[in-house]
Amino acid sequence: MNERTFRAENAQVLEDPERLVWLPPDEVITALALRTGMNVVDVGAGTGYFSIPIADAVGAGGRVTAVDMQREMLDLLAGKIKKRGGPGNIGLVQGEATATGVSAGAADIVLMANVWHELDDYPAVLAEMNRVLVPEGVLAVLDWRTDQEPPPGPPSGHRVSARAVGRDLSDNGWSVSDTRDIGRYSYLVIAGIPQ
Repeated sequence: MNERTFRAENAQVLEDPERLVWLPPDEVITALALRTGMNVVDVGAGTGYFSIPIADAVGAGGRVTAVDMQREMLDLLAGKIKKRGGPGNIGLVQGEATATGVSAGAADIVLMANVWHELDDYPAVLAEMNRVLVPEGVLAVLDWRTDQEPPPGPPSGHRVSARAVGRDLSDNGWSVSDTRDIGRYSYLVIAGIPQ
């Protein structure tokens, strides 16, 4: 963890109902073109803001692996899953973006939501995402726009622009296929793995 890491003791912020207005999960699900039966890894899953709706979108034949480095976040997500009636199609893994603990070739899509600005070693992270994804897989980076002032979100000095994310991906051999704004304060960059 570093000074940019969102801490588990602030998890109540992730549960603010207003967040559904300015960061609608449905916009992300639509942009990812999720289908029944897909396998998705949610890196930096937190309390499951995206993991749970993605699990619904991929259905019983699909799988979501929620990865977070903070055990407290995974415990909160486990509580939500229990309230839903059981584990269903969401698995929990304690891991980091550079070492997820997820099997090679396990994911059709990796989502990294509000994590990119916290990372220190993009090449190592991208090598891990490449390992986790199937050959036709895609990486989706959702993060905070730099043209919007906080709050919400991290301080302006911690934010990384969509253009910079696209450049980091391209410089490491990834093929950026889409960049768009999501909700009021976020952007989404989607890229295919290096060939």
